Amino acid sequence: MIITMPDDVEKIIEILEKAGYEAYAVGGCIRDVILGREPDDWDITTSAHPGEVKRLFKRTFDTGIQHGTVTVLMHGVGYEVTTFRIDGVYEDARHPKEVTFTDDLTMDLERRDFTINALAYNHTRGLVDRFGGIEDMRAGIIRCVGDPVERFTEDALRMMRAVRFAAQLGFRIDPDTAEAASKLAPNLSKVSAERIMTELTKLLLSDHPDMLRNCYELGLTAVFLPEFDKCMISPQNNRHHCYNVGEHILHTMSAVRPDRVLRFTMMLHDIAKPMVMTVDEDGSIHNKGHADVGADLSVKILHRLKSDNDLIDRVKVLIRYHDWRFEPTARGVRRVMSRLGSELFPLLLEVQRADIAGQSDYMREEKLRRLDEVEAVAREITEAGEALSIRDLKVNGQDLIACGISPGPQIGTILEAMLEHVLEVPGDNEKDILIGMFVNKPSE
Repeated sequence: MIITMPDDVEKIIEILEKAGYEAYAVGGCIRDVILGREPDDWDITTSAHPGEVKRLFKRTFDTGIQHGTVTVLMHGVGYEVTTFRIDGVYEDARHPKEVTFTDDLTMDLERRDFTINALAYNHTRGLVDRFGGIEDMRAGIIRCVGDPVERFTEDALRMMRAVRFAAQLGFRIDPDTAEAASKLAPNLSKVSAERIMTELTKLLLSDHPDMLRNCYELGLTAVFLPEFDKCMISPQNNRHHCYNVGEHILHTMSAVRPDRVLRFTMMLHDIAKPMVMTVDEDGSIHNKGHADVGADLSVKILHRLKSDNDLIDRVKVLIRYHDWRFEPTARGVRRVMSRLGSELFPLLLEVQRADIAGQSDYMREEKLRRLDEVEAVAREITEAGEALSIRDLKVNGQDLIACGISPGPQIGTILEAMLEHVLEVPGDNEKDILIGMFVNKPSE
């Protein structure tokens, strides 16, 4: 098997080999090329020690030299070059207490997480697959290298990575690997929220975000998203629904495009339903107020996961309004567009479509027809250039000051009143009309 590598990667390997060392492209980059995917980056493993790597290349910097990693810069791109190594005892479910360098490629590969990532290649020796990675790729299996209990004990995040790779590649997790993850799931609590968030984001943006179900089945969400576990056991005895809350969430995530804001919104949009659930005498279930409670809860969850504020702010707004059923009238749509803004309004419609996709067939056509009509009205409003925010007004603060209004809070109050008016009567968004109505009022 011949694998095409970037010129810089070939050059780094060539320089190391000419100096008498072994060197290979290794890990995920080889996996991705074999699967026909574009690698995110290229890593290199070598028998050369860090000091020897630094001696051979003009531009390097230390990125993890205590673990044998030096970054080599080639044409402005950094490539991690790591010495063959054996990991010592792991004391924190993430880092080995110490590493030992080796000249044996097999010993380096056997410390890696999954067989599909324990692949190495160079043009001299070709593909090196000591643990059945190619066979597992052909079978669509995520399997740990060696003993899965050992691999997950070394780094507990590998349990989430198993699910993430399965979701990205459409693979299934080997039964022994899954059993080990179920046994060691509580160890995920030792992993930082930032690392968990990184894996969760990759999972949600994959082609199979519904494989969050696997995290639940393995006991992983009990550690980082216990609110979801409650959703998975919360029924929805309601004619609008055919799944329990958790399964509904999973279906809606698959129904929306792989956008970070949208996928996190769908994951959390009904997260508060178990908290507000009520049951009628006839057994019908209701979840009144779940949108507002869920918006506030999403903030707590995303803060706990160390999310950035931009994601938190957008998800919160979309969850708060995800259940808002407004009529497809120009007045109604104009007001919603004004409240949410030009960026979030179209996302809200995508959220509502995905929400419908995860419901029963009851009134599905009517629900989708309403959204089609809302979108049509929104297009007309946008094409007409109607004012939806204060900055869209034909009057600004300087105009008001020129009319004799003193700078201060009164300026904002007048502009807000003008916007309220043009949301009702968009044709009045003209400077003379608004000045005449709100500043130069005719005497009574």
